[in-house]
Amino acid sequence: MKYNSMFERIDLHLIRVLHTVLTERSVSRAALRLGMYQPAVSAALKRLRDIAGDPLLVRSGSGMVPTVAGLRMIEPAAEILRSAEMLFSEARAFDPPTAQHTFSLAASDYLDPLFLPQLVARLKSLAPHCRIEIHALSADGDYRHHLAQGHYDVVIGNWPKPPDDLHLGRLFGDEVVCLVSREHPAVRRGWDVEAWLAAEHIAPMPTHPGARGVIDDHLASLGLVRNIVARCPHFGLIPAMVAGSLLVMTTGRQHCERFLSDLPVQIVTCPVPFPRLMYYQLWHERTHAATAARWLREQIKDVAASLRRADPDAMAA
Repeated sequence: MKYNSMFERIDLHLIRVLHTVLTERSVSRAALRLGMYQPAVSAALKRLRDIAGDPLLVRSGSGMVPTVAGLRMIEPAAEILRSAEMLFSEARAFDPPTAQHTFSLAASDYLDPLFLPQLVARLKSLAPHCRIEIHALSADGDYRHHLAQGHYDVVIGNWPKPPDDLHLGRLFGDEVVCLVSREHPAVRRGWDVEAWLAAEHIAPMPTHPGARGVIDDHLASLGLVRNIVARCPHFGLIPAMVAGSLLVMTTGRQHCERFLSDLPVQIVTCPVPFPRLMYYQLWHERTHAATAARWLREQIKDVAASLRRADPDAMAA
């Protein structure tokens, strides 16, 4: 009877609040993610503490951390939410105009800078009641774990060799070029491999300790090292840094072309031959058949196709 009484006090919304509060480690951030007022989340957390007989989330310094009991609840709560989603998501077709769903994706900012704005505009136009969460791909995040746990529906980025334990859809390929200031000597004189390697390069911050990225991985395979004198975690700001300096940015042509009309920069050919940068979307088996996730992947593919230049190597899978 005691078990039945406790069970009757718990509903799916309360489980969602529990999981969000414990993973966000903040009542205010959980309220934003849930679309609730903070006092309502605090009231739900009080109910959860009463049911559990444990504080679940306690203060540590300037932040909050889950208790031992709270940590043990994160994965079971996630499993309940995943099961509930699967229980009903396939019971009826996903109807974008009326659906109330949260899409969660992680994306590299190496993408075409128009990609995410156009994707968000498309999603909000076709599915106006759905929420969208966009996460950065960073050194702090294990995207495989987030996909497996259902935190992300899809991850979008470029990999020399994408992981083979996930589903993959190819979006587009891009030529590797250099972006420099119009005042850079290479614009007038050109350069050879030696001059390019010796030039002052700017590169993104590594995604994890020891990582080199696709450009420097390829150079290493050729026994070459470029002169990186600046690094920046904000890829979209690098073209503006290039415009006011003699720094060299090496990345995909499609990304660079978006800045030619707004900044005093120019694209120049890279003297080192690179394979094409290939961009993919990756997803886990758990969302492979889900109707909402399938619909999201179709929108991603369509937006990528609308932005890319004609490219026979960039067939979307």
